[in-house]
Amino acid sequence: MSETNWYVVTGAPSSGKTTLVRELEKLGYRVIHEVARGYIETQMEQGRSLKEIRADKRSFENWILKAKIAIEAELPKDEVIIFDRAIPDSIAYFEVAGLHTKKAIEKSPRNRYKKIFLLDRLPYMVDHARIEDTQTAVRLEQCLEQSYKMLGYEVTRIAPFPVQKRLRLVLEEMEKE
Repeated sequence: MSETNWYVVTGAPSSGKTTLVRELEKLGYRVIHEVARGYIETQMEQGRSLKEIRADKRSFENWILKAKIAIEAELPKDEVIIFDRAIPDSIAYFEVAGLHTKKAIEKSPRNRYKKIFLLDRLPYMVDHARIEDTQTAVRLEQCLEQSYKMLGYEVTRIAPFPVQKRLRLVLEEMEKE
């Protein structure tokens, strides 16, 4: 396992991850945007519906896992990088999809992240790339925390404050490292 200078922002759908990561990007941090959302949006631009894209859960989740692995393999480990979801998030998504998690667990310890920020859920909002309902979001949040803890991480929870307060909290935690 390789030590990195990478930080992960994770949480259930509609927890404000993308908004927070964009704020960090505005401050000059290098960010890796959520792979699944990017894939879904690209597929939708090509005319596929969300239902079609997500129809085969196994293929979808395996594609996302492989893409995250490929991205991380190319990144400099000493550079400060912020991830909107990382490889271990796949453990939770495989579990919630009813898939075997063994592959996702085996692939997760490749890199050691500096810190994991788990954003507490905000009021659930449907968007063009989400299929989860509130109940699934609650389950994902629990599975995400369990997945990172299973891998030996201390998870820093960030309460559902306005984005600027969340940003301050994340930056304060990053300065401690």
